[in-house]
Amino acid sequence: MMPDQNQLLAFFWSGWTATWPTQLLALIWIGWLVSWAAGSFFSARTEKHVRTWDSRAYRVPIFVGAVLLTPWTARILGEHPLWHAGVGGTYLLAGLTLAGTLFTWWARIHLGRFWSNAITRKEGHRVIDTGPYGLVRHPIYTGLIGAMLATAIAVGTVTALIGALLIAFGLWQKARMEEGFLSAELGADAYGPYCRRVPMLIPFLPPRRPEIGRV
Repeated sequence: MMPDQNQLLAFFWSGWTATWPTQLLALIWIGWLVSWAAGSFFSARTEKHVRTWDSRAYRVPIFVGAVLLTPWTARILGEHPLWHAGVGGTYLLAGLTLAGTLFTWWARIHLGRFWSNAITRKEGHRVIDTGPYGLVRHPIYTGLIGAMLATAIAVGTVTALIGALLIAFGLWQKARMEEGFLSAELGADAYGPYCRRVPMLIPFLPPRRPEIGRV
């Protein structure tokens, strides 16, 4: 027997989306996902990209992490939070989540038509080192990692925490692959000085020259 619409809606709004203020986290992420998908139409033509098979190194941990972070995983497993952040703490962490997602949008708008969801070289691609890209080399990943960790701490379940860490690992792995790809495509003389000047993911840390590997 197929579940009715009320049952589906009840399942969708379950787990940590069922009560306020953790519902606020879900609303932030829904708003970000919808706007991010809508913005994907504004991008320059792709000239070259990393092979899909190679991209599994970061896609798999990001996908698994996203599944673990969803409220439905905790609901199915019958998980209980390890701690309760409280109303004030949840609002604070929701504010950090929102700040992280807004940081990703600042970076995406600043990157303009060079943005891509995958690791690619766009038509006319060049090194962008201003705005958020003057703080870190991968500000979109930085914003996402910060937002995911804030959400996981607010939720407080084991699966949410593991999920956020897996997503962070996947984005770090993607950043490494992207730097190897861009160094090869744009030339070490163009990308290398930027890597030596600006930290990879954490602002204000002394930058380290990345290990450029094959992608």
